[in-house]
Amino acid sequence: MATGLQLTPKAVEKVKEILAQQTPHPMGLRVAVVGGGCSGFSYQMNFENQTNGIDKTYEFDGLKVFVDQASLMYLSGTRIDFVESLEGSGFKFENPNVKTTCGCGSSFSV
Repeated sequence: MATGLQLTPKAVEKVKEILAQQTPHPMGLRVAVVGGGCSGFSYQMNFENQTNGIDKTYEFDGLKVFVDQASLMYLSGTRIDFVESLEGSGFKFENPNVKTTCGCGSSFSV
């Protein structure tokens, strides 16, 4: 099983596209797992201007991605993709640690 966090080339391209439109230009992307949602946890993605020094930093084709220590254990082996379909477009998390998800698909339990 893969460890760490993975972003597909399509996800990296989309994040870099959005990042380029931000002023001031952020340092990178923060991916986190936060408490809440109908199943207990949900994913959060934000642009980050600084790292706190204890973050795990990944780099994908020049894109820096930061993950805090608490989120790291929930995101181990997770693959993030960007999908476009008739139902809409967005980032899709494929997380092997997830036991159940809610009906809306935006929250999960481990």
